Amino acid sequence: MKPELMWLLWAVALTVVQMLIAVTGATLQVGLPKLVGNREGMPPLAGWVGRAERAHYNMLESLVLFAALVLISVLTNKTNSTTLIGAQLFVWARLAYAVIYLAGIPWLRTLVWFVSMIGLVLIFCQLV
Repeated sequence: MKPELMWLLWAVALTVVQMLIAVTGATLQVGLPKLVGNREGMPPLAGWVGRAERAHYNMLESLVLFAALVLISVLTNKTNSTTLIGAQLFVWARLAYAVIYLAGIPWLRTLVWFVSMIGLVLIFCQLV
């Protein structure tokens, strides 16, 4: 398996962990009956629970881009040290992003998000 695919696998694992944290927090905050229903009229999630949910959604948006770039680079046999560094940068930055977002540190959160985007740009540049 190409190393970039392993990093994609780790990104998926991170996304699952973020989902579990968000669901656990939502269960604690609004209760299981609200979550298993249609979620109509559910109050907005607040505090770390709301941040966990938003971080998870942000990861889902980014994961689509990361997965597409990694799969294209592997399928076209354009993987190299730069695509590997881009993949590593993306995953490590996304892990930091999740922790920092949960902690509620706004400027640092934005900085590590930008670092994760640099990882995507590194992979993209190898494909064009």
